[in-house]
Amino acid sequence: MMDIYEILKKLPHRYPILMVDRVLHIEPGKDIKALKNVSANEPYFTGHFPSRPVMPGVLMVEALAQAAGLLSFATFGVQQDENSVFYFAGIDGARFKRPVQPGDQLILDVTLDRAKAGIFKFTGRASVDGELAVEAGLMCTMRRVVP
Repeated sequence: MMDIYEILKKLPHRYPILMVDRVLHIEPGKDIKALKNVSANEPYFTGHFPSRPVMPGVLMVEALAQAAGLLSFATFGVQQDENSVFYFAGIDGARFKRPVQPGDQLILDVTLDRAKAGIFKFTGRASVDGELAVEAGLMCTMRRVVP
């Protein structure tokens, strides 16, 4: 389990783009279960869509990627710092199954499928009340940047 303070130590993201509120379970090298509380005062809801607020699909995928980043850091014992960046390298087969709206709790399930030569492949699924909202294959890489 990891609370928001631990998450802030591990991910470089900050509000409004930080999409993981809590880690419920993590098994390094295997999987992570995290959650995103979807609040009515999220800034994107004012324009997406004013009469029927819906969380943008790209942000649901971003939430899965952030959970994948936390799993990667735990798996390889790496601490995020100003010289480490975790990038998306690909998204495969993204499917959106149900809208996510204010008041929902998005449960993020990510499994590490493969890690080789600095490239990580994951399977991500997010659900609300046990109902699948989005699924995607994610490919990410961690890079050291020299200032």
